[in-house]
Amino acid sequence: MKPADRIELFTRFKAANPKPVTELEYQTPFELLAAVLLSAQATDRSVNAATRVLFAAARTPSAILALGVEGLEPYLRTIGLYRSKTKHLIETCAILVQTHGGEVPRDRAALEALPGVGRKTANVVLNTAFGEPTMAVDTHIFRVSNRLKLALGRTPRTVEDGLMRAIPPDFLVDAHHWLILHGRYICKARKPECWRCPVSDLCPFRPKTPDPQTADAPSTRASVKASRPTTPASRRRVQSES
Repeated sequence: MKPADRIELFTRFKAANPKPVTELEYQTPFELLAAVLLSAQATDRSVNAATRVLFAAARTPSAILALGVEGLEPYLRTIGLYRSKTKHLIETCAILVQTHGGEVPRDRAALEALPGVGRKTANVVLNTAFGEPTMAVDTHIFRVSNRLKLALGRTPRTVEDGLMRAIPPDFLVDAHHWLILHGRYICKARKPECWRCPVSDLCPFRPKTPDPQTADAPSTRASVKASRPTTPASRRRVQSES
């Protein structure tokens, strides 16, 4: 994508959503970290449903650590892979309490050292909780970046590095949210809703999905075929001769 088109792309995203935010519910950096850790292979909706109840009972590393695995597990049963996530969250809370004074570190290496926290989760926390210009590439951002040819790549890290180079600096802090929301609600995997895409004219992806409300009517041939008489040919011939 040309530099001028990249600026136009994010100018439109910003005009449509000036202050984008994550759809995960949280109030503190720790709550965000916990929510993102739990969101792997799960929907934001299912994570929010679980954390609303959990955070009402325990919302700090020390409080969750006090629950222990047996006490925490019931809060997370509705989330996929809840057993491993329970274990990771308890271990993460222990490290935060013992090593970081119960606070979430603002450092990539320290974040990625936490159980269940990889590069993507660290990027989300650094960006959303601390306002760092990072790019967490999930399945939506990976798809959108390749379709737009904003950053081409076969791996999340390749796309991440490409996006960090391609996105104009003035838009970089919010770009993660704009791209993920665009992929989640418009540029969908199976059937992108191109007819309502605000950047369709900048996107080289083909074929464009037409608006289902204005799709072409059945062909004339089909209409004529449907209107033909169903009377057998022999009977039509007899009728015409009589």
